[in-house]
Amino acid sequence: MKCSFQVLSCTHSNRHMACPPILFGVLLYTAGTLSMKTLDHVTVREEGTITIPCLYDNQYKLNTKYWCKGYLWHSCEITASANAIGKWTITDYPAQNIFTVKLNNPTISDSGSYWCAVEIGTHAEPDDRKYLYVTVKKDPDVSVVSSSVSGHEGGDISVQCFYSFGYKNKLQKWCRFKDKRCYTVGRTNTSQNSSVQISDDGRRSFTVLMTGLRLTDSGWYYCSAGDQKVPVHLYVQSDNEYKAESDNAVLFPSICRNQTASKDTEDNKCSPDDQMNWIFLLLYTAVPLLLLLMLVLVIWRLVQKHNGALTKREPDICSVAEGPMTVTYDTVVFKKAKNHEPNQVSISRSPEQVEVIYSTPKLH
Repeated sequence: MKCSFQVLSCTHSNRHMACPPILFGVLLYTAGTLSMKTLDHVTVREEGTITIPCLYDNQYKLNTKYWCKGYLWHSCEITASANAIGKWTITDYPAQNIFTVKLNNPTISDSGSYWCAVEIGTHAEPDDRKYLYVTVKKDPDVSVVSSSVSGHEGGDISVQCFYSFGYKNKLQKWCRFKDKRCYTVGRTNTSQNSSVQISDDGRRSFTVLMTGLRLTDSGWYYCSAGDQKVPVHLYVQSDNEYKAESDNAVLFPSICRNQTASKDTEDNKCSPDDQMNWIFLLLYTAVPLLLLLMLVLVIWRLVQKHNGALTKREPDICSVAEGPMTVTYDTVVFKKAKNHEPNQVSISRSPEQVEVIYSTPKLH
């Protein structure tokens, strides 16, 4: 509207030649329907972490999402694409029509202008996008203890939001990202049963208390003081899911556990993938132990078999009679034969000997 007024004034003053390019640029910039939504100004602590939600239209579920850095749209630099891991990591959630942009260990140099964008893929219609500014500071003007909290259906959660001294007299709010519904100091119903209460402790922080949580309360919110905002994700678990995770905590104590409001549910929440990883870990540990046990049993059997072969002998050819034995001594005398008579052998034995024992020696 401002440019249209200038065009009319330029026409009457014979300076209309300078206005058509401006009008063309504005029309080109605003062509198409821009449905992308995000926060306009996000603050984050240096070397911390932040996750920024970008809400897109339902028709763009399958389109490529990306993150672009630069004040001007036509010259911004793409720094991240969906499902690619880097300094900026984009994760797409088509079922919720949201993709998130996560930044780990930000530095002061990461402050600047950015765009949430969805690739349309046609020359007639520009990519859907939304501008925002990211401020990285050692001591941000607005911050939270945790950027992600969880609770169970019917339960309560609390979020503590901090603000700097310069924002003490600014309006502090707790807002739902999807519909921009905001709550200030006081008590306001968010649904039929749940409620929100915000209290300022007077020490540069205010606390958000949500009671009687419902499943529909899940989603993205943000704390704000003045124009500074910091996003917070809330996940409400159903009663059945809550019980299942409690049971899983017994089976998988190091992975599946019930989260509290001070822990990051996106990173620690129990999931089927986590359970499978735990099962694989158990198998990875148990299989080598099982193989080792089998090897020990085989070796033991071989040793037993070998020892049995050594102790097992064939029956002796010369056996010794059991019971009392009597040793008998005989004297054998060889006499030379005369007149071609065969040699004679005389055997003398003791008078009391009445039994002759014959022995046949055998050499081995």
